[in-house]
Amino acid sequence: MKTSKKRLLLTLASVAALPLILTTGALPASAASLFSTVSSSASVSGSKVTVAANVKSAIQVTSQNYSVCVRDAWQNNLDYPKLTKTPIKRTGTAYKATADFAPGTYTYFPCVQYQNSWWEGTKKQFTVKAETTPVSTTMPVGDLKGWKQNFKEDFTKPAALGQVGNVYGESLRGYDGFKDTSGNGTYAPDRVLSVANGKLNYNLHTENGKPLVATPVLNDYNGQTYGRYSIRFRADTMVGYKIAFMQWPSSDNWNEGEIDWPEGNLDGHMRPGLAVPGTLTSSGMNFEPAKEIFSKTDATGWHVATTEWTPSGVKWFWDGELVNSTTKSPSTDFRWTLQAETETWQARFPDPSTKGNIEVDWATSYSYAP
Repeated sequence: MKTSKKRLLLTLASVAALPLILTTGALPASAASLFSTVSSSASVSGSKVTVAANVKSAIQVTSQNYSVCVRDAWQNNLDYPKLTKTPIKRTGTAYKATADFAPGTYTYFPCVQYQNSWWEGTKKQFTVKAETTPVSTTMPVGDLKGWKQNFKEDFTKPAALGQVGNVYGESLRGYDGFKDTSGNGTYAPDRVLSVANGKLNYNLHTENGKPLVATPVLNDYNGQTYGRYSIRFRADTMVGYKIAFMQWPSSDNWNEGEIDWPEGNLDGHMRPGLAVPGTLTSSGMNFEPAKEIFSKTDATGWHVATTEWTPSGVKWFWDGELVNSTTKSPSTDFRWTLQAETETWQARFPDPSTKGNIEVDWATSYSYAP
């Protein structure tokens, strides 16, 4: 039988390819039968989670990407960094990486992208617990590990309206006679502040069309570099008013920074923040953390808000549980200021009928003592 030249060339090409097929083996029908999990594990230390995985392939191939994939409770992708063009060997290829995670439970699994398809390995879970700090409903007395107590106020001495300065010193009267940050409120401590039943009380209200507010300064205006600050307080819901309890530069130079906690409108939840030192421009300061996280509850019930400020950064706690943190850290003396004012974000002017109370049960601070 006569064989065409074209058919002969096709046959020869097929034969030539045969040794390669015999050497490498035919590809399985899908990545699901190509890859398998040898092992996977997760080690949690605080917010840092180190994962290790090993994946093997029925035949050695080069992946497009190789990683450990992570999903949170809402199925958001929080994958570890991907290794590109990585050989996945028949004996197994290892992967290891470390990343930071917020408190919560996560699902993780080795994952390989090959021929534009993703393979997912054995699924497991790890849990990151919220960082905590000591918390008490009664005023703490004494030093803590890494902190030396240097101020405490339990408000045991009563002081009628207009008498707070006489009983507790002028610093607790704080700002007086000028406008607040928004310009809508007026600092009037003698019309706002009093102490009774072991509580410092702010009675925020309007007189003659002017919202009256107050900003006590603790510890006689004494500042410090680094420290721990803890306060137990509550506040009525008051639309148009807010609080910003803060560490403020003793020099009054805003460019040195600002540490806010708790801060928020008095009809919502609180959020922490840091004005980053050295970032002052005509439009204001840069603030951290980049992602805002709010307290789990509003301030209508009693809560303990704690700030821990060290050379390595600032952490903010709500009822002993970490809310947020930053690695930015001011390095000059700051004083502790308990500012109540009219709103600055939404800048809603308080209705003249709006009034209510902020109550402070106790406040204490510590110097940094590593």
